[in-house]
Amino acid sequence: MPEAFAVTADDVRAAAAAIDGQVVRTPTLRSSTLSALSGAEVWLKFENLQFTSSFKDRGALTKLLSLTADERARGVVAMSAGNHAQGVAYHASRLGIPSTIVMPRFTPNVKVRGAEVLGARVVLFGRDIGESRLEADRLAAEEGLVFVPPYDDPAIIAGQGTCALELLADAPELEDVVVPVGGGGLLAGMAIAGHDLAPHVQWIGVESDLYPSMQHALRGDGPVAGGSTLAEGIAVPRAGELTTPIVRALVREILTVDEDHIEQAINLLLDIEKTVAEGAGAAGLAAVLAHPGRFAGHRVGIVVTGGNIDPRILAQVIMRGLVRSGRLTRLTVDITDVPGALAAVASVCAEVGANILEVAHQRLFSDLTARSAALELAVETRDAEHTDRLVEAFEAAGYRCTRGVHG
Repeated sequence: MPEAFAVTADDVRAAAAAIDGQVVRTPTLRSSTLSALSGAEVWLKFENLQFTSSFKDRGALTKLLSLTADERARGVVAMSAGNHAQGVAYHASRLGIPSTIVMPRFTPNVKVRGAEVLGARVVLFGRDIGESRLEADRLAAEEGLVFVPPYDDPAIIAGQGTCALELLADAPELEDVVVPVGGGGLLAGMAIAGHDLAPHVQWIGVESDLYPSMQHALRGDGPVAGGSTLAEGIAVPRAGELTTPIVRALVREILTVDEDHIEQAINLLLDIEKTVAEGAGAAGLAAVLAHPGRFAGHRVGIVVTGGNIDPRILAQVIMRGLVRSGRLTRLTVDITDVPGALAAVASVCAEVGANILEVAHQRLFSDLTARSAALELAVETRDAEHTDRLVEAFEAAGYRCTRGVHG
């Protein structure tokens, strides 16, 4: 292990001893169904089962435990719009350390309230996390607070690395471990611990293709502009200065995934594993789905890094998944606008075993005659083949049936 690294395997083991019993030792389980779907032998590390539903508990607690008595009395400040805020707020409150979290002004209320409930003073400042960092630095200087970085800190990196010790103890035969990467604290810490404990394992990072920050850092490029992504937990413009050389030396490759694969992974984890993952938390599985040739036949560990997803966004992802799988379809059926027409259409659906969720008569925005109507149906079926059978049943009954709506 190059001495230039800010963190060693011994640091990770010391962090594990320090936080033992204060964070959840999350389970690592093999998924038979995901293995069959992906062609790899898939093992999942459920970090979304931490108290704050994120691996960030590990690094936050490790950093807080490293503070002196004077630093604890002065209090800490962090900037975060999500999981790091929850981890710092929760463990600072447990340890009796005053905490301040700076969040961008437009952070969702659920996240603001979450940090406040866990005991933090929340300051809303700036349009993005970069401007929030400036305010956090100002508060640290003005009020004497200790800054707790989200990833670029030796104690944070060591704390996150404890995840690898548990994963490799529970699944020692793994060949690849796939880890979502934003700033790089989790990937760097796990790679350091894994390189020492199981040098045969290949470490693979996963980024949103909108925020390939670690790839940019490894090439020596500047920050990325990014955009709107489900994986906001790894949407950082610039990777860490301490984490990048570790990743360069110990990580085999960095893959990227698009939004469609992230959505698919969220839905699969919910549908198959009955577990809630946020976009960043599902990125590891998304990579295995997006790059099947890379992982086929391999024993692959995937870290489900967090489960803090906005319920409204989760509901939207679920419904979009139903549409893409063919289990939720919008059909337009042309009918004669007379009493009993709706009942006749409903009977066709009933005979095929389809469930009507929504129905609307379209009389104005249609090319039909004035005595006709377009009946717009949102229909639930078992799959795309079942939907095809429903369309065929309508046509056999004499209806013109099209997918989509008039407009």
